[in-house]
Amino acid sequence: MADLKSQTPTQVLDVLGRVCPYPLVLTKKAIEKLPSGGIIKILCDAPASAEDSLPRFAESKGMPCEVVKQGESWDIYIQKP
Repeated sequence: MADLKSQTPTQVLDVLGRVCPYPLVLTKKAIEKLPSGGIIKILCDAPASAEDSLPRFAESKGMPCEVVKQGESWDIYIQKP
């Protein structure tokens, strides 16, 4: 299986400037609408969300997740099973 970051995301969710819990809440809503197998790319600059809550949420739901640091922000890729 290829890296999630090397695949074209189905949706891009921009949560830049938002702090916890909004990145997680908005991500959950977006994933509900995502088709099975779809990949969401989340643009996030909240460290607690990028390094903790979003990867932990994905893991708890059995969804593959990759987090890529981009300077002062993160690109987070989650694939819906």
